[in-house]
Amino acid sequence: MPFAIGIENVKSEVNVGSLLRSAYNLGAALVFTVGRRYTPQYTDTTKAWRHLPVLHFLDWEEYRAHAPFGWIPIAVEIVYGAVPIESFVHPKAAVYILGPEDGSVSKSVLGWTKAQIEIPSKYCLNVATAGAIVMYDRVAKRQRDATRLRPV
Repeated sequence: MPFAIGIENVKSEVNVGSLLRSAYNLGAALVFTVGRRYTPQYTDTTKAWRHLPVLHFLDWEEYRAHAPFGWIPIAVEIVYGAVPIESFVHPKAAVYILGPEDGSVSKSVLGWTKAQIEIPSKYCLNVATAGAIVMYDRVAKRQRDATRLRPV
């Protein structure tokens, strides 16, 4: 099932490299940034940018003009009403949106995402780590569900 993951106003490009590496390993269809450019980093040891599209948007208006049709936008953020990731049911096609390392997903974005999920953590996580956890949760739940559906 297709999914994408992106970071808003990324502060540290090293985190984009780490997120890209995880996205490639966990089966993302693409990675994107909004508000800042990506330069290949040493943290992307798999050189995932050779195999996985990395898109850059100047702002959310540009992103929304080119967003994958029918993919559900989901914010990963600690906000009132966010669903704990443990109980979240991932849609078939999703776009996961992460905030900057030193901030949050912008309020305007939270207004048009279809869901917000949070990761149980004592403090804020590194953005690439948070992204990897969300992608792993998606993959693990899909594999678990597929195993349950197999005939014995």
